[in-house]
Amino acid sequence: MQDNPLIPSQILDQITDKTCEGLALALASDDDGAVMYLQWCNKAFTKITGYQAKEVIGKRGTILIGSSMDQGSHLIIIEKLMNWEQFSLKTQNNRKNGEQYWQKMSWTPLSDMATGNRWWLCSLIELEHRPDMQAEEKMPDLQGASRDLLTGYAEKIERLEKENKRLHELAKVVAKESKEDALTGLSNRRHFEVELKSWIQDLQKTGKDFAVFYVDLDRFKSVNDTLGHDAGDRLLISVANMLRRLTSEADLIARIGGDEFVILRPLGSSALDISSLADAIVQEMHAPFAFEGKSTFCSASVGVAIANAKMEIPEQVVSDADMALYHAKSNGRGRWSFFTEEMHAEAITTKRLVSDLLIACEKREFVPHFQPVIDAATGKIAGAEVLARWVHPTMGMLSPASFLETATAMGILKRIDEIIFSYLPDVLALFDSAGVDVPRLSANASAGRLADPSLIHDIRRSGVDPKRLIIEILESVYLERIGDVVHWTLGELKEMGVAIALDDFGTGHASVQGLLKINPTVLKIDRQFILPIVDDATARALVASIIGIGKSLGMKIVAEGVETEDHARFAADMGCDYLQGFYFGKPMSSKDLHQKLIENNGVFWSEHALR
Repeated sequence: MQDNPLIPSQILDQITDKTCEGLALALASDDDGAVMYLQWCNKAFTKITGYQAKEVIGKRGTILIGSSMDQGSHLIIIEKLMNWEQFSLKTQNNRKNGEQYWQKMSWTPLSDMATGNRWWLCSLIELEHRPDMQAEEKMPDLQGASRDLLTGYAEKIERLEKENKRLHELAKVVAKESKEDALTGLSNRRHFEVELKSWIQDLQKTGKDFAVFYVDLDRFKSVNDTLGHDAGDRLLISVANMLRRLTSEADLIARIGGDEFVILRPLGSSALDISSLADAIVQEMHAPFAFEGKSTFCSASVGVAIANAKMEIPEQVVSDADMALYHAKSNGRGRWSFFTEEMHAEAITTKRLVSDLLIACEKREFVPHFQPVIDAATGKIAGAEVLARWVHPTMGMLSPASFLETATAMGILKRIDEIIFSYLPDVLALFDSAGVDVPRLSANASAGRLADPSLIHDIRRSGVDPKRLIIEILESVYLERIGDVVHWTLGELKEMGVAIALDDFGTGHASVQGLLKINPTVLKIDRQFILPIVDDATARALVASIIGIGKSLGMKIVAEGVETEDHARFAADMGCDYLQGFYFGKPMSSKDLHQKLIENNGVFWSEHALR
């Protein structure tokens, strides 16, 4: 667009400088609208945010996200930016000095037709009072025609949803009144429950034992995702026909869930009748499934339990079979497992653990312990790894090995992280009071936490100085398959000043290509490679090659599993920058490490030992 000769350039400059609306321009990544670097801002922008222009230019857009901004607003901003959507929202934020204020933040995508670059125009308006959030629009204002069109679509969708709901309710009524599963023709759940009661009554009267087979398809969702729901329905019908073929008229077969089947079979004179059926089901399901010229694999896992007259609660036999099924899946899927009393005891323990973990989160029973990381050149402390411990009221101090898997399945790792991180600012202050520099603390992040954008928000809210934090990524996250959200999270962490470490390197999951994608600051060699280096030349050669890879990429190397002085000397001589292991100390409380820092002035390995 040509300049308007009637408007002097000085007037245009004054508009930019004197407007009360804070404006900024950011150059965005072509691949991800949430990745941007600020290139310009006006005076109102610096007045509102407290940042000078020189402090803003060249910085990531995340400088505009203060610790007081609520997590919901933060996630909305990320989603909208990633999708290149124009939007506005009102939220609480912080100036550079930490002062809280309310603002209206607007983002508008721009394109440079000459260069192809993509830009964001950010507008900030400071609000005098907290806005009425319920009155806020959750989407940008639309022009009349577009709004009418959207309203029309919404009305159509609502009508379709109502009709779908009506048909769904009708189908449920019909299914409830019928004994058969509509898709497969097998018994449905309701009929199965009636028959199970009848079988149990017969068991109690005549003592006739019976077996329950709980069958679950292992990769049924992938069939729906890759071949479509019609293929999924065809597969279920095929499985039903297969089960009919493998069973007899004396057996009862039911489909009780989406891809779950149950078989009731009278217990014959030979146990082979039971194991043979379980084997046959597993073997049949190993064959590929074909649909419209395409094929895929969908194995099955089977759990088997026996109902006998000696059982106190025969109705529990289905739950027993379900436990056996879970055991089969946990051991690799595509197999069958027989219920044992050990499984029952394990299930009771797991239920108790779940209950205790929920209470532990409420009572904040998780505390951090710290294992020192030593500078190989000086012998001084260079940091410490943060390791969660659970102070159980009856079992005492528990390591993550006793609760991490269950906590992950429950989805409470985020809460445990929040509790552990809340201690870290005070812990760093405690270490600093010893007069010894402990530059950084390192903490592990699971795959699920890395894929959760709220991790960034949680770190900001914790009050930990990001420049004193290292996030360790387990190599088992399998770096080649991480998604866009994880890439974004890692980028934001680095921009904040958080260092990234790749833990347990060498255990077989991450290739050098995956290493290049992440480009961590620190590479930690797994202890299984460090332990044999004193006596095994082959182990030393392997460690040397890992060190060479890391050094060629500019990374610092940490040797884990240093248990003796010989381990320490070999690892240091081979080029490891840092050392960690029981030789320097087991994980300990913050008070114990603080006391140790006072006693040894931060020196864990004397220069004499180095020689």
